Amino acid sequence: MSLTTFDPEGSAGIKQASGSAATAKVTVPSLQQKKELRNPITAVTAYDYATARLIDEAGLDVILVGDSLAMVMQGQPDTLAITMDEMLVYTRGVRRAVKRALVVADMPFGSYQTDERDGVANAIRFVKEAGAEAVKIEGGANRASLVRRLTDAEIPVMGHIGLTPQSVHRMGGYKVQGKTLAAVDRLRGDALALQEAGCFSLVLEGMPRELGTILSAELEIPTIGIGAGPDTDGQILVLHDMLSLTFAPPAKFVRRYADIGTSIRAAIGEYKQDVESRSFPSEAESYHLPTGVQL
Repeated sequence: MSLTTFDPEGSAGIKQASGSAATAKVTVPSLQQKKELRNPITAVTAYDYATARLIDEAGLDVILVGDSLAMVMQGQPDTLAITMDEMLVYTRGVRRAVKRALVVADMPFGSYQTDERDGVANAIRFVKEAGAEAVKIEGGANRASLVRRLTDAEIPVMGHIGLTPQSVHRMGGYKVQGKTLAAVDRLRGDALALQEAGCFSLVLEGMPRELGTILSAELEIPTIGIGAGPDTDGQILVLHDMLSLTFAPPAKFVRRYADIGTSIRAAIGEYKQDVESRSFPSEAESYHLPTGVQL
Protein backbone atom coordinates (compact mmCIF):
# COMPACT_ATOMS: atom_id res chain seq x y z
CA MET A 1 0.00 0.00 0.00
CA SER A 2 1.27 3.45 -0.87
CA LEU A 3 -0.12 6.86 -0.02
CA THR A 4 -0.05 9.17 -3.04
CA THR A 5 -2.26 11.99 -1.79
CA PHE A 6 -0.61 15.38 -1.42
CA ASP A 7 -1.43 18.51 0.52
CA PRO A 8 -4.01 20.21 -1.71
CA GLU A 9 -2.42 23.56 -0.94
CA GLY A 10 0.98 22.39 -2.13
CA SER A 11 3.96 20.91 -0.32
CA ALA A 12 4.89 24.33 1.06
CA GLY A 13 1.40 24.86 2.44
CA ILE A 14 0.99 28.09 0.51
CA LYS A 15 -2.54 28.88 -0.68
CA GLN A 16 -2.76 30.85 -3.91
CA ALA A 17 -5.73 32.94 -4.93
CA SER A 18 -8.05 31.28 -7.40
CA GLY A 19 -7.67 32.70 -10.89
CA SER A 20 -4.25 34.24 -10.19
CA ALA A 21 -1.52 34.15 -12.82
CA ALA A 22 0.12 31.33 -10.88
CA THR A 23 -2.98 29.09 -10.97
CA ALA A 24 -4.68 30.03 -14.26
CA LYS A 25 -4.88 27.09 -16.68
CA VAL A 26 -2.22 27.14 -19.38
CA THR A 27 -3.65 26.87 -22.88
CA VAL A 28 -2.42 27.08 -26.44
CA PRO A 29 -3.50 30.76 -26.70
CA SER A 30 -1.83 31.62 -23.38
CA LEU A 31 1.48 30.20 -24.65
CA GLN A 32 1.16 32.37 -27.73
CA GLN A 33 0.54 35.35 -25.47
CA LYS A 34 3.71 34.56 -23.53
CA LYS A 35 5.72 34.76 -26.75
CA GLU A 36 4.14 38.07 -27.66
CA LEU A 37 4.89 39.45 -24.19
CA ARG A 38 8.42 37.96 -24.30
CA ASN A 39 7.74 35.93 -21.15
CA PRO A 40 9.76 32.69 -21.21
CA ILE A 41 7.87 29.39 -21.39
CA THR A 42 8.90 26.71 -18.89
CA ALA A 43 8.54 23.04 -19.77
CA VAL A 44 9.77 19.68 -18.51
CA THR A 45 9.01 16.01 -19.10
CA ALA A 46 7.04 13.80 -16.71
CA TYR A 47 5.95 10.18 -16.88
CA ASP A 48 3.97 9.46 -13.69
CA TYR A 49 1.41 10.94 -11.32
CA ALA A 50 3.75 11.92 -8.47
CA THR A 51 6.37 13.82 -10.48
CA ALA A 52 3.72 15.43 -12.70
CA ARG A 53 1.91 16.72 -9.63
CA LEU A 54 5.09 18.18 -8.16
CA ILE A 55 5.93 19.85 -11.47
CA ASP A 56 2.43 21.27 -11.78
CA GLU A 57 2.53 22.61 -8.22
CA ALA A 58 5.85 24.29 -9.06
CA GLY A 59 3.97 26.29 -11.71
CA LEU A 60 5.57 25.18 -14.98
CA ASP A 61 3.72 25.93 -18.20
CA VAL A 62 4.06 22.69 -20.14
CA ILE A 63 4.43 19.05 -19.14
CA LEU A 64 5.53 16.77 -21.96
CA VAL A 65 4.92 13.06 -21.64
CA GLY A 66 7.95 12.37 -23.76
CA ASP A 67 8.85 9.21 -25.60
CA SER A 68 12.16 9.68 -23.78
CA LEU A 69 10.47 7.53 -21.14
CA ALA A 70 11.60 4.55 -23.24
CA MET A 71 15.14 5.40 -22.17
CA VAL A 72 14.77 6.83 -18.67
CA MET A 73 11.88 4.65 -17.44
CA GLN A 74 12.42 1.43 -19.40
CA GLY A 75 16.17 1.37 -19.98
CA GLN A 76 15.92 1.25 -23.78
CA PRO A 77 18.89 2.49 -25.83
CA ASP A 78 16.70 4.94 -27.77
CA THR A 79 13.10 6.16 -28.01
CA LEU A 80 12.00 3.85 -30.80
CA ALA A 81 10.67 0.87 -28.84
CA ILE A 82 7.90 2.59 -26.87
CA THR A 83 4.40 1.72 -28.09
CA MET A 84 1.14 3.64 -28.37
CA ASP A 85 -0.49 1.60 -25.63
CA GLU A 86 2.43 2.25 -23.29
CA MET A 87 2.40 5.97 -24.04
CA LEU A 88 -1.33 6.08 -23.29
CA VAL A 89 -0.81 4.46 -19.88
CA TYR A 90 1.90 6.94 -18.89
CA THR A 91 -0.07 9.91 -20.24
CA ARG A 92 -3.16 8.96 -18.23
CA GLY A 93 -1.14 8.92 -15.03
CA VAL A 94 0.33 12.33 -15.73
CA ARG A 95 -3.00 13.87 -16.72
CA ARG A 96 -4.64 12.85 -13.44
CA ALA A 97 -2.05 14.89 -11.56
CA VAL A 98 -2.19 18.11 -13.54
CA LYS A 99 -4.51 21.07 -12.98
CA ARG A 100 -2.59 23.99 -14.46
CA ALA A 101 0.05 22.99 -17.01
CA LEU A 102 -0.64 22.16 -20.65
CA VAL A 103 -0.22 18.39 -21.04
CA VAL A 104 1.42 17.41 -24.33
CA ALA A 105 1.93 13.78 -25.37
CA ASP A 106 4.68 12.56 -27.65
CA MET A 107 3.40 10.46 -30.52
CA PRO A 108 5.73 7.44 -30.55
CA PHE A 109 7.69 6.14 -33.50
CA GLY A 110 5.45 4.21 -35.88
CA SER A 111 2.22 5.86 -34.74
CA TYR A 112 2.12 8.48 -37.51
CA GLN A 113 4.93 7.86 -40.01
CA THR A 114 3.27 5.27 -42.25
CA ASP A 115 -0.27 6.57 -42.75
CA GLU A 116 -1.80 9.95 -41.98
CA ARG A 117 -5.16 8.40 -41.16
CA ASP A 118 -3.47 6.24 -38.54
CA GLY A 119 -1.69 9.33 -37.26
CA VAL A 120 -4.97 11.18 -36.78
CA ALA A 121 -6.60 8.14 -35.17
CA ASN A 122 -3.70 7.71 -32.74
CA ALA A 123 -3.69 11.41 -31.86
CA ILE A 124 -7.41 11.20 -31.11
CA ARG A 125 -6.67 8.28 -28.76
CA PHE A 126 -4.28 10.51 -26.80
CA VAL A 127 -7.02 13.10 -26.35
CA LYS A 128 -9.98 10.76 -25.74
CA GLU A 129 -8.35 7.95 -23.78
CA ALA A 130 -5.51 9.70 -21.96
CA GLY A 131 -6.65 13.31 -21.61
CA ALA A 132 -3.77 14.91 -23.51
CA GLU A 133 -4.37 18.50 -24.55
CA ALA A 134 -1.93 18.43 -27.46
CA VAL A 135 0.39 16.03 -29.24
CA LYS A 136 3.97 16.39 -30.42
CA ILE A 137 5.36 14.97 -33.65
CA GLU A 138 8.86 14.99 -35.07
CA GLY A 139 9.83 16.06 -38.57
CA GLY A 140 9.85 19.04 -40.87
CA ALA A 141 8.00 19.99 -44.04
CA ASN A 142 7.26 16.31 -44.67
CA ARG A 143 4.86 16.42 -41.70
CA ALA A 144 2.96 19.52 -42.85
CA SER A 145 0.09 17.54 -44.38
CA LEU A 146 -0.35 15.51 -41.18
CA VAL A 147 -0.29 18.69 -39.08
CA ARG A 148 -3.11 20.12 -41.20
CA ARG A 149 -5.18 16.98 -40.74
CA LEU A 150 -4.60 16.99 -36.99
CA THR A 151 -5.52 20.63 -36.59
CA ASP A 152 -8.60 20.03 -38.76
CA ALA A 153 -9.50 17.38 -36.17
CA GLU A 154 -9.16 20.07 -33.45
CA ILE A 155 -5.97 18.58 -32.00
CA PRO A 156 -3.23 21.11 -31.20
CA VAL A 157 0.16 20.06 -32.55
CA MET A 158 3.62 20.83 -31.22
CA GLY A 159 6.27 20.31 -33.88
CA HIS A 160 9.85 19.16 -33.29
CA ILE A 161 12.80 19.83 -35.59
CA GLY A 162 16.57 19.73 -35.43
CA LEU A 163 17.91 16.72 -33.58
CA THR A 164 14.87 14.46 -33.77
CA PRO A 165 15.51 11.31 -31.68
CA GLN A 166 13.12 9.16 -33.72
CA SER A 167 15.48 9.77 -36.68
CA VAL A 168 18.55 8.54 -34.79
CA HIS A 169 19.41 5.86 -37.38
CA ARG A 170 19.14 8.25 -40.32
CA MET A 171 21.25 10.87 -38.54
CA GLY A 172 23.85 8.29 -37.51
CA GLY A 173 23.49 9.09 -33.82
CA TYR A 174 22.48 12.00 -31.61
CA LYS A 175 24.29 14.77 -33.49
CA VAL A 176 23.86 18.54 -33.54
CA GLN A 177 21.90 19.59 -36.63
CA GLY A 178 22.02 22.76 -38.72
CA LYS A 179 25.79 23.18 -38.86
CA THR A 180 26.03 24.12 -42.54
CA LEU A 181 24.33 26.88 -44.53
CA ALA A 182 22.39 24.28 -46.49
CA ALA A 183 21.21 22.63 -43.28
CA VAL A 184 20.24 26.02 -41.84
CA ASP A 185 18.16 26.81 -44.92
CA ARG A 186 16.50 23.40 -44.73
CA LEU A 187 15.55 23.83 -41.07
CA ARG A 188 14.24 27.33 -41.69
CA GLY A 189 12.05 25.92 -44.43
CA ASP A 190 10.86 23.14 -42.13
CA ALA A 191 9.99 25.59 -39.37
CA LEU A 192 8.01 27.89 -41.65
CA ALA A 193 6.19 24.94 -43.26
CA LEU A 194 5.12 23.59 -39.86
CA GLN A 195 3.96 27.03 -38.73
CA GLU A 196 1.96 27.47 -41.92
CA ALA A 197 0.44 24.01 -41.48
CA GLY A 198 -0.88 24.98 -38.04
CA CYS A 199 1.61 23.95 -35.34
CA PHE A 200 1.08 26.03 -32.20
CA SER A 201 4.73 25.73 -31.16
CA LEU A 202 8.02 24.14 -32.16
CA VAL A 203 10.61 22.25 -30.14
CA LEU A 204 14.08 23.16 -31.40
CA GLU A 205 16.56 20.48 -30.37
CA GLY A 206 20.31 20.12 -30.76
CA MET A 207 21.18 23.05 -33.01
CA PRO A 208 23.57 26.01 -32.89
CA ARG A 209 22.47 28.89 -30.71
CA GLU A 210 22.57 31.22 -33.69
CA LEU A 211 20.00 29.12 -35.55
CA GLY A 212 17.77 28.91 -32.47
CA THR A 213 17.87 32.69 -32.27
CA ILE A 214 17.03 33.15 -35.96
CA LEU A 215 14.11 30.72 -35.91
CA SER A 216 12.66 32.21 -32.74
CA ALA A 217 12.75 35.68 -34.27
CA GLU A 218 11.32 34.61 -37.63
CA LEU A 219 8.48 32.46 -36.33
CA GLU A 220 5.21 33.86 -35.02
CA ILE A 221 4.60 30.76 -32.89
CA PRO A 222 6.57 29.97 -29.70
CA THR A 223 9.81 28.02 -29.87
CA ILE A 224 10.88 25.76 -27.01
CA GLY A 225 14.55 24.94 -26.96
CA ILE A 226 16.50 21.94 -25.77
CA GLY A 227 20.09 22.43 -26.71
CA ALA A 228 19.23 25.37 -28.97
CA GLY A 229 20.61 28.24 -26.90
CA PRO A 230 19.03 30.78 -24.53
CA ASP A 231 17.20 32.90 -27.09
CA THR A 232 14.26 30.58 -27.77
CA ASP A 233 10.84 31.46 -26.36
CA GLY A 234 11.09 28.71 -23.77
CA GLN A 235 13.13 25.78 -22.56
CA ILE A 236 12.48 22.11 -21.87
CA LEU A 237 14.58 19.45 -20.16
CA VAL A 238 14.09 15.77 -19.44
CA LEU A 239 13.25 15.56 -15.74
CA HIS A 240 15.59 12.63 -15.09
CA ASP A 241 18.48 14.53 -16.67
CA MET A 242 18.04 17.64 -14.53
CA LEU A 243 17.70 15.58 -11.33
CA SER A 244 20.67 13.24 -11.99
CA LEU A 245 18.48 10.17 -12.26
CA THR A 246 20.25 8.88 -15.35
CA PHE A 247 23.24 6.58 -15.68
CA ALA A 248 25.25 8.22 -18.46
CA PRO A 249 27.11 11.51 -18.79
CA PRO A 250 24.68 14.36 -19.48
CA ALA A 251 24.46 16.16 -22.81
CA LYS A 252 26.19 19.53 -23.02
CA PHE A 253 22.89 21.44 -22.69
CA VAL A 254 21.77 19.69 -19.50
CA ARG A 255 22.04 21.59 -16.24
CA ARG A 256 21.69 19.37 -13.20
CA TYR A 257 19.63 21.08 -10.53
CA ALA A 258 19.75 18.29 -7.95
CA ASP A 259 21.45 14.96 -7.33
CA ILE A 260 18.40 12.90 -6.49
CA GLY A 261 20.12 9.70 -7.57
CA THR A 262 22.70 9.98 -4.78
CA SER A 263 19.97 10.81 -2.26
CA ILE A 264 17.96 7.74 -3.28
CA ARG A 265 20.98 5.46 -3.00
CA ALA A 266 21.77 6.83 0.45
CA ALA A 267 18.17 6.46 1.66
CA ILE A 268 17.88 2.89 0.41
CA GLY A 269 21.24 2.01 1.94
CA GLU A 270 20.11 3.42 5.29
CA TYR A 271 16.87 1.43 5.09
CA LYS A 272 18.83 -1.76 4.37
CA GLN A 273 21.05 -1.12 7.39
CA ASP A 274 18.04 -0.45 9.67
CA VAL A 275 16.29 -3.65 8.58
CA GLU A 276 19.42 -5.76 9.01
CA SER A 277 20.07 -4.29 12.48
CA ARG A 278 16.38 -4.74 13.41
CA SER A 279 16.03 -1.05 14.26
CA PHE A 280 13.20 -0.79 11.73
CA PRO A 281 10.35 -0.95 12.41
CA SER A 282 10.53 0.54 15.88
CA GLU A 283 8.02 0.21 18.71
CA ALA A 284 6.44 3.50 17.61
CA GLU A 285 6.06 2.11 14.08
CA SER A 286 4.33 -1.09 15.21
CA TYR A 287 0.65 -1.92 15.80
CA HIS A 288 -0.63 -3.65 18.97
CA LEU A 289 -3.69 -5.55 20.05
CA PRO A 290 -6.40 -3.48 21.75
CA THR A 291 -6.24 -3.22 25.52
CA GLY A 292 -7.80 -6.30 27.11
CA VAL A 293 -7.28 -8.59 24.12
CA GLN A 294 -4.82 -11.33 24.98
CA LEU A 295 -3.48 -14.15 22.90
